[in-house]
Amino acid sequence: MNTDYSLHKITEKENCPFSETDYSKFKFGDNAIAKKFAKALFDGFIEKHSDLILQHDEIVILPSPYLSIPTASNCLSFHFRIFLNNFLFENNKKALKESKIYRNQTYVTDYGNLDYSERVKLISNDTYYIDKNIVDGKLCLFMDDIKITGSHEFIVKKILKEYNVDGHFVFIYFAELLNKDIHPNIENHYNYFYVKNVNQIISLINQNSFEYNTRIVKYILRLDINDLILLLQSIPQHRIDTLFDLAVSNNYHTIEEYKENLKSINKKTADYGYKLAKRTT
Repeated sequence: MNTDYSLHKITEKENCPFSETDYSKFKFGDNAIAKKFAKALFDGFIEKHSDLILQHDEIVILPSPYLSIPTASNCLSFHFRIFLNNFLFENNKKALKESKIYRNQTYVTDYGNLDYSERVKLISNDTYYIDKNIVDGKLCLFMDDIKITGSHEFIVKKILKEYNVDGHFVFIYFAELLNKDIHPNIENHYNYFYVKNVNQIISLINQNSFEYNTRIVKYILRLDINDLILLLQSIPQHRIDTLFDLAVSNNYHTIEEYKENLKSINKKTADYGYKLAKRTT
């Protein structure tokens, strides 16, 4: 059985039901906004589906698929889980279980510019894994930040069918595009509403509430060399170290388009380590 819920409905191109600036910052790593969005999403969801939640003893929450670097929706899912666990505590119910859909590949293509068929074709080339023992027979909450074409939901349902998973599946979104006359590339209008150049990226990374996600790491790895140098000069060294570690963990060093920038990031980390070592000897 499947259930869908979305907090915001997009019906007009020029009339966005949420803050486009906040959404763009959220998509590029502002964790404080992720928490704010998650609270609004939780409040709306529980108002409509509290009975569904309380009817089940075994509930599993799963963010959108990722390899090693979490997506923005993973931050949304993290905070949503905390709010829902508090609700379960207040109602003497067991806490949520957590799981994920594992993926093996990543891609350079800007997903937000594609239409439905292009999206399905792109992500269908990936390989996905799910732990059937954790989700089978449970109420499963699949979290994502926005539903534009439904391609990711299509893939998740395909995976569940392939693994012969039974249960009640709930697809939860912060926003959903209902007007199919609006081109799916409106997603990138929202994604980049705040982020126009490297200066906004630097501003985000230097916030205390910042956390890396897949989108901002890929953005940095595609910067031209002058913008990359500016960024590396403008953010703390520990952020550079984390950036490098995450990029390698996602195998971005094996992708031709990312190799040169990753070498520059690694050199900055190595140079800093050398200077630090000299200072302590």
